[in-house]
Amino acid sequence: MAKVKYYYDSDTVSYRKIELRKRDKFKKMLGFLLSSMVMGLFFVFVSYQFIDSPKEKAQKRELENLKLHYGLLTKKMGQVEQVLEGIQHRDNEIYRLYFEVNPIPEEQRKAGFGGVNRYKSLEGFENSDMIIDVTKNMDILSKQLYVQSKSLDEIIHLAEDKEKLLAAIPAIQPVRKEDLTRVASGFGWRSDPFTKARKKHNGMDFTAPTGTPVYASGNGKAVRVDNRATGFGNHIEIDHGYGYKTIYAHLSKYNIKAGQRVKRGDLIGFVGNTGRSVGPHLHYEVHKNGRPINPINFYYGNLSPEEFKEMLKIASQEGQSFD
Repeated sequence: MAKVKYYYDSDTVSYRKIELRKRDKFKKMLGFLLSSMVMGLFFVFVSYQFIDSPKEKAQKRELENLKLHYGLLTKKMGQVEQVLEGIQHRDNEIYRLYFEVNPIPEEQRKAGFGGVNRYKSLEGFENSDMIIDVTKNMDILSKQLYVQSKSLDEIIHLAEDKEKLLAAIPAIQPVRKEDLTRVASGFGWRSDPFTKARKKHNGMDFTAPTGTPVYASGNGKAVRVDNRATGFGNHIEIDHGYGYKTIYAHLSKYNIKAGQRVKRGDLIGFVGNTGRSVGPHLHYEVHKNGRPINPINFYYGNLSPEEFKEMLKIASQEGQSFD
């Protein structure tokens, strides 16, 4: 109920009711509305500046959570970088040195990204520095991992190739030591059994009874199985790859055919006395890149140090060869 206001009229010596004119009522109402609007706008301004809405509160909580996870992610990235540095060190100082390849330069491993600004789209936000920093670190780490991955792929290839090389190298004696009569002649200058003149002997002679098994000294492919080479009689030539070839001469018969692949220790033929020979024996040669080399340097596969020493002593003695 609206309050009624009065004033004292001295002429009538009485209280009279105050009657407001319409204009005054309008002014009063307008003033009330304006003051209410001002107060309302002031309250909204204060609320906007100092009081968070539920949505803003949720966004702030989410931002704080993101900052917390950013710190954890940064810590984990640091740990990954430490592990990667250890792998890079072993890669350069152990693996690549072992396989005789050049280490990867540090500037290649940790090279940055040149050219245009890769992170321009991330600029202009409240937390742009944080976002750009973590994105840049991830890009650098990803590139280092890629370089390391390619290096390890190369190491795996080299290891596989090294394994093939080790299997291909002529590493065993072609006639078992228990089947030998003796080592008749070694590599070097020897007396020719027919002309008695000194002549370069390009292999080793192993005397053994006719029919004694002869074994491939390394993995490879038989490129010749015939008797068309002067003086060798029935012989086998095996190409081991990597520049290595071996020759097995004066055989009585073969156990393989030309073009056949063999493995170290496979039975390939039998000792004989064919071709230019003065008695049953195996003439054995090792060639590297087309040049004959001393076979005695390759018998690490089936001889003890004492046996190798004794064979070296016998093979180094100059005398008459068997072919």
